[in-house]
Amino acid sequence: MEPEPLSLPPEELRRLGHRVVDLWVDRLQTIREHPPVRTADRATLDAQLREPPPDAPGDVEAALELAADVVLGHMQRGDHPRYFARVPSPSSPVGPLADALAAGMNAIATSWAGGSGPTALELLVVDWLVELLGLPAGTEGVFLSGGSMSSTTAFAAARLARLGGHDPDAVVYASRQTHASLTRGLRALGFADDRVRLLDTDAAFRLPVDALAAAIARDRAAGLRPFLVVANAGTTNTGAVDPLDAIADVAAAEGLWLHVDGAYGAPAALTPAGRALMAGLERADSLAIDPHKWLFAPYECACLLVREPGVLEAAFAMEPEYLRDTTGDPEPSLRDRSLQLTRATRALKLWLTVKAFGVAAIRDAIARGIALAERAEATLRATPGWEVVTPAQLAIVTFAHERADAARLAARAVADGYAAPSSTTLAGRPVLRLCTINPRTTEAEIDATIARLTELAAR
Repeated sequence: MEPEPLSLPPEELRRLGHRVVDLWVDRLQTIREHPPVRTADRATLDAQLREPPPDAPGDVEAALELAADVVLGHMQRGDHPRYFARVPSPSSPVGPLADALAAGMNAIATSWAGGSGPTALELLVVDWLVELLGLPAGTEGVFLSGGSMSSTTAFAAARLARLGGHDPDAVVYASRQTHASLTRGLRALGFADDRVRLLDTDAAFRLPVDALAAAIARDRAAGLRPFLVVANAGTTNTGAVDPLDAIADVAAAEGLWLHVDGAYGAPAALTPAGRALMAGLERADSLAIDPHKWLFAPYECACLLVREPGVLEAAFAMEPEYLRDTTGDPEPSLRDRSLQLTRATRALKLWLTVKAFGVAAIRDAIARGIALAERAEATLRATPGWEVVTPAQLAIVTFAHERADAARLAARAVADGYAAPSSTTLAGRPVLRLCTINPRTTEAEIDATIARLTELAAR
């Protein structure tokens, strides 16, 4: 038999596949021996990577080694136990197996006709999330790349459902702690900046309900059309949770769509403490959640959940003649729930993670992340020179040193290589922050990180 084009002998594929697994497992086994962030300048990377596109076949194993060492070796390691910057992605070691399996089988989850198995699994995992988060039965959803696309997709669907289309007088309300990607999404959808009200937060960096109600009243009096309010279930800066129940009351009374950005924080609702903190989450019209953060799936794995059935399809369904053979099924085609037509399966990695470890272990891992931030807060309070600016909440604590600039200290810590905190600004004040959602982080590593930061501040 003649060799098939663009293929390799089965035994060679097996050997290379085993090598990929070895490279990946070796990285996991030695991750603490490497810095949480490794970077290089463009010239250095170009010297190792840049070449004309090769015309002849090459050494695949050598290319894999180059990819592992140079391409994938120079980036933030979001699953590193001492990566505390922004919001980590502490993926379990099981999720990548699902990604590899799906990619190897070229899985697609676009239509029921073209991918009934991946579609059925995605619908199942959506239902799991609905149940685990305590959302109403019948809530629908779709997996997307990240929180940015989840929220933007929600805004587009809400605009059609509540406004019938674009309205230049429609107004959106959010706090100044709302993630910048959401206002970028609104801008991309055609909402002018002067139709997006970013309200000042209270002392705890939450959206004040009185200020929200007053802003809505002012806009109605001015002849504008209040339309949507964004609430946070865990802000990136501090982990603050807006008063969801009270905001839901205002949204219901005023006829506004309530979108909750729970991209990082919503999984805390699996724990008793988190569920109490997020009272009212079940009243959201839409909710964005990123399982590639606190549900331990690898990138990209986000999900948009929408309470009202059919809203997503109303906004995004299409039936061109060249897809006619894939229409007419009584079951959903997930291409009709977002702008994405060609869709890989993102649900498989979360499904396998849950199947491997179970919900109880995941719940315990989330609770551990919360406890690690509380440990960090206690250690900071016991260490001279530090001030806790916002207490530990949803696995985030912010703090400042009496003598050292926060941004410079964060950069020095990353360059030092032991741990990677990040910096931000709260009420005009630069602060450091730790996000401790990785359950593999030890208490000793928390203590050592603060000790190292103390030493760097003293220099």
